[in-house]
Amino acid sequence: MTTATSPGASSRLSHGVRIGYGSGSVATGAFGTVPGLMLLPYLTDELGIAALWAGVIVFLPKAWDVLLNPVAGRVSDRTIDPAGPRRPWLIRAGLMLAGAFALIFAAPDLDSRWLEAGWVLVFYVLAASAYAFFQVPYVAMPAEITRSYDERTRLMTWRVAILAFTIMLAGATAPVIRDAIGGRDGYRVMGVVMAVVILVGVVGAWWGTRSAPIGAVGAGAGTLREQLRVVGQARDFRVLLTTFVLQALATGSMLAGVPYVADDLLGSTAAATILFVCFVGPALLLTPVWARWGERVGKKRGYVAASLVLAAGAALAVLARGGNDVWTFVATGLVGVGYAGCQVFPMAMLPDVAAVDAARTGENRAGVYTGVWTAAETLGLALGTAVFALMLALGGYLSSEGRDLGQPDSALTAIALGFSLVPAALTAASLWWLRQYTLDPAEVAAATSGPGGSDV
Repeated sequence: MTTATSPGASSRLSHGVRIGYGSGSVATGAFGTVPGLMLLPYLTDELGIAALWAGVIVFLPKAWDVLLNPVAGRVSDRTIDPAGPRRPWLIRAGLMLAGAFALIFAAPDLDSRWLEAGWVLVFYVLAASAYAFFQVPYVAMPAEITRSYDERTRLMTWRVAILAFTIMLAGATAPVIRDAIGGRDGYRVMGVVMAVVILVGVVGAWWGTRSAPIGAVGAGAGTLREQLRVVGQARDFRVLLTTFVLQALATGSMLAGVPYVADDLLGSTAAATILFVCFVGPALLLTPVWARWGERVGKKRGYVAASLVLAAGAALAVLARGGNDVWTFVATGLVGVGYAGCQVFPMAMLPDVAAVDAARTGENRAGVYTGVWTAAETLGLALGTAVFALMLALGGYLSSEGRDLGQPDSALTAIALGFSLVPAALTAASLWWLRQYTLDPAEVAAATSGPGGSDV
C-alpha cells in the first residue's frame, strides 16, 4: 500500500476541502433533478409522446448506467495519476456531462415526434455515460480522503446541504425559465442554463479537492465480475443498498410527479416552484441537525428516524388530490425534513463499508462499491420515474403537444397516488432491510486502525 498523502495524518479535513468536495453536488443535484422533473412533461406535453413510451425513453439511459457504473468504478480504481485515482475523472467526465446535457433539450424541429424523441434518447444516453464516470469517482472519494467515522458524516453534511440547495435552485428555476420563454425555446434555454450550473459544480469539485489527502490501496485483484461477486457478498452493503434504492424509487416517483401535481391537481404551474422550496427549505436548515444527532445516536438510528419522517410526509401528500395546496405544501416540507436525513446517513455509511473492506483485505474496492451503489441509485430514480409514467398510463393521462387538455378523474387520481401513497409504501418497506444493517462505530474504528489498519 502506498499513499500520496495519508488521510490518517489528521482526522479532520479543512473547511476548504469539505466545501470543495460538497460542491460536486451542484453537478449531481442538477443532473439528478432536472431530467427527473422536466423530461417526462417535455416528452408528453411538448413532443406529444404517449406517457408509457415517454417513461421508456427516460428509463433506458438509466438502465444503461446500471451496466456502466461498476465499469466506471473499476476503471477509476485502477487509474494511476499524481492527483489520485478519482480527481482526474471529475474534470474529464464532468465537461462531457455539461455539454451533452445542454443538447438533451435542444432537439431541432424534425417534423417527426419520434425523430425528436430519438434525439432526446441519444444525448440523454451520452450524458448518462459521462455522469457515470463523474459520479462514481466522486462518491468513492470520502472512503479514501479520511478514515474517521465521524468526519465522513461531517463531509456528507456539506455534500447534502449543497445538494439540497442545488435541488431547490435547479428545481425551482428550471420551470420558471421554461415558462418565461415558452414552448420548445424555453426548454432549450433552460437546458443551456442548467448545463452551466453543472459545469460550475464540476470545476468546483475538481479544484476544491486539490489539497485533499490521497489514500491509495492496491486495486483489488481479479476481473470485474469477481470484484462484483465479492462486493455482493458483503451483507451490510447489500441491505444498505436495498434500503437506499427503494427510497430512490420513492423520491424518483415524487420528483416526476411535481409538475403534474402543480398543473393538474393544484391548478398552477407556479406551484411547482413552491413545492420545491417546501421540499428543499427544511433540508437546507436541518441537514446539520441530522448530522449532529446522528453522531449522538448512531447513523443507523438516525437513518430509521429520517425514513419514517419521509414516509409520513409522502402519505400526507395524498391530500393533493382534493386540490388542497396548503396541506400539500406542508406534506412536501415534511418529506424534505426526512429526505435530508435519508441522504446524510446512507452516504456516510457507504464509505464505512468500503473502508472496512479495504482494511480487512488490503485491496481497494471503493470504486467498485460506489459503482454498484450509484448504478443502483440511478436505477431506483429511473424506475421511480417509470412507475409514475406507468401510473399516468393506467390512469388514462392524455398527452398533448403544447395544448391544454382536461384530464379524466382517473388520471388525476393516478397523479395523486404516484406522488404520495406509492412513495410512502416504498419508503416504509425499505426499513425491513435497514434493520438488518449491523456495522457500528466500534467495528469501523477497529477495522481501520492499528497495525492492520488502512489509510482508506
